[in-house]
This record gives sequence, C-alpha cells and structure tokens, in this order.
Amino acid sequence: MKEFYFELIVRSNALEFFKNFAFEMGVDAVEFKDDFFIIRDEDKSSIDTLKFAFLEYRKSLEKALNLKIDLELKDEKKKNIDWIDEYKKGVQPVEVGEIYIHPSWEKPKDNKLNLMIDPALAFGSGHHESTNMCLALIQKYKNGYKSALDVGCGSGILSIALSKLGLEVTACDTDAQAVLATKENALKNGVELFEIYTGSVTNTDKTYDIVVANIIADVIIVLKNDLIKSLNKGGILILSGILEKYFDKIKKEFCQLELVESLQKNDWVSFVFKK
Repeated sequence: MKEFYFELIVRSNALEFFKNFAFEMGVDAVEFKDDFFIIRDEDKSSIDTLKFAFLEYRKSLEKALNLKIDLELKDEKKKNIDWIDEYKKGVQPVEVGEIYIHPSWEKPKDNKLNLMIDPALAFGSGHHESTNMCLALIQKYKNGYKSALDVGCGSGILSIALSKLGLEVTACDTDAQAVLATKENALKNGVELFEIYTGSVTNTDKTYDIVVANIIADVIIVLKNDLIKSLNKGGILILSGILEKYFDKIKKEFCQLELVESLQKNDWVSFVFKK
C-alpha cells in the first residue's frame, strides 16, 4: 500500500449518469453519498484521466439531451488508511416501512422484507431521498396490482422490493452495467425478475399496473408519452429523482393523469399519478 492516495469528488445535477459512466470506465473503488460520489485511486494519473473523461462525457450528455449539465470535480491527496473498512463503519442500514435494506456485512432484520445491497458496488442503496420515497410509495400503492415496470433500474433495489412485495417485475436500464448489477443483486436476494433488458420504456409495447421511474426530471419529460402508454387503465405511475424546482413542470406535463399524491424530502420530490 502506498503512503498516499487520491480522491475525486463528483457532484452533478445528473449524478446517476456520471455514476453509470464511472462503472463503464472500469472504476470499482466508489463511495456513494446523498448528492455526490467519491472515487479513490493510488495513481494520480488515473484520477486526471477520469477528470478529463467526465468533462468530455458532460459535453456528450449536453448534446444528446439538449440540456445544461452541471458538473463539479474536486480532487484531493490523502494519507492512506484502510478506507474500505472506514467506509463500512459509516454505512448504516436503511428502514422504510416494512423494507429493511442492509449491506452484506450487516445482518438481516427479523419480521422485515430484507434487501441486501452493497452501496459501494451499486447504483442505488435506499439512502438517497428519491429512492427512499419510491420505496415508501410502492408499499403504499401495491395492493390490488400484479405487474410492475422499473424504468432505470440501476442497482435493482426497486425491482427487488417490488418483487418481494409480490409483483411480477420487468426491469430496464439503458446502461448495460446497471442491468448486470440488477441481475446480480436479484440473485443475491433470492429474487427472480420476470424480465430484464438493456433499454428503456421506449423499447416495450407491454403495459403494466405500476410503472416506476426514478430518474432525472428532464429524462422523465422526454419519456412522458411512453411512460403513460405503458400504464394499464387504473394503473399507478410513480415518478422520482426530481428536484423541487421541476415540481410545476412535471405536474403540468402529466396533467392528463390524475395526481394522487406528491412527497418531498429536502430538495427532492416524488409524484404518484393514476391513469
């Protein structure tokens, strides 16, 4: 082990895209926080290469989505410690209603629906407000429904929760690494998903009782028609990953549906619509 290592702290209003891109770049030493993530490497040149790659990726994202993407990159040199063990000490299980999410080094909890997700190895762990609200809402609105679609499945946390709650679940993500993570996490949790594919809601003509999209607001708006089309009559659409400033815009874009409920945690909002 070298005397020093380097950290790259990444913040963005499109954080999930940059998380996914980091995995595509082969990065595996990642620690996720609520609104940023940290990459660690003992090689300074690797950090410099990643900074350049993130900046180029932002340009591509802005062009593809026709949006302004904020990106803040900060690198630091630090004294080497066993940061993996230090990180594990700081990761606490998350409890949302009947669902208990814990990392692999923590024990499951009796009388709960246990989900084992390692935050350092996945795209979602229940700590973020958006995921947390989704977990609460799928528990509240699951009754009487049989099928569900998880759009932008990431780590698979919502797909696994929906399956453990008794629904037949289809999961999709445009990132192949996320699809792989969902498959692996489903296997670790003893869950068999009905279908999982690389792509989005635009790649299916099937309809579902519950559709969940925990992705950024601008992408939700782009997918609006396909999200609505994928819902069965009387079905529930749960939207999350949305900053408070987009509240009125999302409400207006989906005005053809019945707004059943909205939730807010800090700067993040979630919506429940019914068709």
